[in-house]
Amino acid sequence: MSDIIKIRLSETLQCLEGAYAPNTLKSYYADTKAFVDWCFVKNIEPFPLTSGGVREYIETMAVNYSYSSIRRRLSCLRRINKLLGHQDHTQTEEIYLTIRRLKRSKCLEQQQAVGINHDLLVKMIDAQPDTLAGTRNKAMLSLGYDFLARRSELVALRTTDLEFTKDGALKGIIRKSKTDQYGRGRLVFGSERSAKLLRGWFQKKPTEIEAVFCAINHGQCLDRPICDRNVNEIIKKSVVKVKRCERPSDLKVSGHSLRVRAAQDLLIKGYDMAAITRAGGWSNAETVSRYLRFSQHNIWK
Repeated sequence: MSDIIKIRLSETLQCLEGAYAPNTLKSYYADTKAFVDWCFVKNIEPFPLTSGGVREYIETMAVNYSYSSIRRRLSCLRRINKLLGHQDHTQTEEIYLTIRRLKRSKCLEQQQAVGINHDLLVKMIDAQPDTLAGTRNKAMLSLGYDFLARRSELVALRTTDLEFTKDGALKGIIRKSKTDQYGRGRLVFGSERSAKLLRGWFQKKPTEIEAVFCAINHGQCLDRPICDRNVNEIIKKSVVKVKRCERPSDLKVSGHSLRVRAAQDLLIKGYDMAAITRAGGWSNAETVSRYLRFSQHNIWK
């Protein structure tokens, strides 16, 4: 990518600052850079977009990328093209048919993280060491399952977002999320197990630190939240710690695993789609149905 194009792209993306989440902006930059680099190799002017150029790019990506990734990149390029002041010449029959062929040739099923059910969750909690980090991780694993929380939601929790209830359980508020960028918030509830583990963690965590799950370095709590990538690592390592029982490979679990299986467990318990959708903060039932599609739920038993 030439320096001139880099500067121009950077200035264009600055227009999106504040309107989109930081991760979305990173994706926009990466997707646009990949396209511009491809155009440089092909000796094609990247912008304004042309129907023929985009068709060829889609066909090139079809070799190594999924349908959803290609559609995301196309959406990004169209947005950048518009921000640069160009007309969209890609809404053509040529592009439509190219996408139709792509859709028919690709498997549309997205890879889903393997779920961690309640029984395995309890074993993962029990396997944590009796250390400062182990106490934090116990509470985080339990709350991640109960709240059906995304990684970003867990690390964003503040002590003021949680309240211990009179019945010994817990309730909280997820103030902002992937599907709630404007911060309308969602009420969530935790079990007595989570309340007990959280009380134990709060007894060790300095009260002046607002982040519920703060970072720890050399046995000392730091005044900043844990990184969301660390949530993945903690879950993977916790699965490995569980011995003498059937468990998924740590390569197949992620920060989404608690959320995935909690939704499936709620289905097995008899909760309807509306209750599960609300509990997990999904914006539509279609997304939830993808989570539930492979639920180990035999209705004939």
